[in-house]
Amino acid sequence: MRIAWIYDAQFLLHDPGSVHLERAERLHRIRRALDEAGLLARLQALPFQAATPAQLAAVHDPAYVELVRMVSDAEFPFIGSTDTGICLHSYRVAALAAGGVLAACDAIMAGTVARAFCAVRPPGHHAEADRAMGFCLFNHVALAAEHLVRHHDLQRVAIVDIDAHHGNGTQHIFESRRDVFYVSLHERPESLAFPGTGYASETGCGAGLGYTLNIPLRRGCDERDYLAAVDRDVLPALASFDPQMLLISAGFDALAGETVANLSLAPDTYGPLTERLVALAQQHAHGRLLSVLEGGYHPADLGRAVVAHVRALGA
Repeated sequence: MRIAWIYDAQFLLHDPGSVHLERAERLHRIRRALDEAGLLARLQALPFQAATPAQLAAVHDPAYVELVRMVSDAEFPFIGSTDTGICLHSYRVAALAAGGVLAACDAIMAGTVARAFCAVRPPGHHAEADRAMGFCLFNHVALAAEHLVRHHDLQRVAIVDIDAHHGNGTQHIFESRRDVFYVSLHERPESLAFPGTGYASETGCGAGLGYTLNIPLRRGCDERDYLAAVDRDVLPALASFDPQMLLISAGFDALAGETVANLSLAPDTYGPLTERLVALAQQHAHGRLLSVLEGGYHPADLGRAVVAHVRALGA
């Protein structure tokens, strides 16, 4: 069965500023790398529409959804903080990205595709229920998890966040619930100022206690130590949770050449990393896996890392 992908040229219209790290060039490099590797022709493009305000409000405060629309329409230069730049097109692009992720969920659950990679922007995992931050407007992977619970009656959805930065928004949206298990591997907050969360002691709260797993990594963590943490901590925890679907917040900013973090992965590391998660999904979730692009800004290595990831998804 083919691997799907979510992409639309309209994603390029979001402009957070001419010198911003999260710019349209990222998607140009990803698409070109997939094409040159012969993978693009193997991926099945899915049709999709923008998420509605009601769909976005599944995890976001309705007033916040409206605020994003209003400031985008008014062409404010940023929302929340200056690192989250916006433009006239930002609300529409972010809603379209969210809609693409939801369409990929539906296609996987319908059995028309096995897995999917969503090449969307802006990223999402820092977006809180009522706050934009860290380049993120709407939390796409959180919307996917909630959609799977509400509309596909799943009782156990797992999210594995491999971005170098902790996904504070995703954690906070689900930290009091046990139907969504959030796992994050990231540079330890003591050595990486942003976002200042993701300590190992953060394990959830209330009914969700024990359903958040944070794995802070030392500065300079390389492939050997990273994959050892996956084998030692992530895979056993996921197996115990027995997810019905696996979501990946696929950040590619743990690469050695990145300036936004201090980890030392090689682009090819994303191959064996993804293979481990695909095997877990095969064993516990009928192979169902959805990957959503988060960070990753190194111009020379981003495309190579995504190629390794998408190839390991089965493309």
